[in-house]
Amino acid sequence: MEEITAAELHERLGEDGLRIVDIRGESSFARQHIPGSENVPFPELPNRIEQFDGAEQVVTVCPIGESSIQAARLIESYEGVDGDVASLAGGIEGWGFETDSGIERDTDEGPEAPF
Repeated sequence: MEEITAAELHERLGEDGLRIVDIRGESSFARQHIPGSENVPFPELPNRIEQFDGAEQVVTVCPIGESSIQAARLIESYEGVDGDVASLAGGIEGWGFETDSGIERDTDEGPEAPF
């Protein structure tokens, strides 16, 4: 199992066969996530591991890059995964590039008045 830096992962965004698996909870994922990533919260990972059958490259993401190491090891140990498995060093906090969000904001105006 290896670690991948944010810069290395950023260069590879959009590559065929790359699966970015964010193991944080759904609400954290909705607030901010790496473009193209999918959310599989860590407690659900053992029950959903078959989703990675035949994956060429899997990169796991967590808040600071520690839990994702465990997730990467779990995925790597699954016999259906033939490709490389890595953990994002520094996690989402160390990403430093643009993220996607499920929360839409209008940046031209402030919040609406409550009355």
